[in-house]
Amino acid sequence: MLRKLFNHKVRITLAMLFVVLLVMVRAYEDDLFYDPFLNYFKSDYYNLTLPEIDTIQLFLGLFFRYFLNAILSLGVIYVLFKDFEALKFASILYLLFFVILIIAFFFVLSYFGEANKMTLFYIRRFLIQPLFLLLFLPAFYYQKQTK
Repeated sequence: MLRKLFNHKVRITLAMLFVVLLVMVRAYEDDLFYDPFLNYFKSDYYNLTLPEIDTIQLFLGLFFRYFLNAILSLGVIYVLFKDFEALKFASILYLLFFVILIIAFFFVLSYFGEANKMTLFYIRRFLIQPLFLLLFLPAFYYQKQTK
């Protein structure tokens, strides 16, 4: 087993580098992205009204963060599985999920924001965190094992 790890040290190192970069995106989120909900959801948001937002800046900030997370996540997937078809499939899913989630986010924000703060919180969570990577890794591993 140890020999197998040494044989894949470049792949493991690259995967760890991508994970560290994902952590850096999270660590510097306040500096990199416009998101008035960062501090809002860290506070007692149940008793506060929704913050004032610049819709275009918020969209661009969410898009940029999702894009960074998706690229880094796709890097992890490619490095670990070396499967271009899996990478292509994951890319399509990332794009599809972004479209669905961003539409849902702004719909809830525009029409049901004050009443559905938790819905807004969870949709936003999927947009700003690399949660899909946690779903895709076991799925692609299982698929690789069953082939």
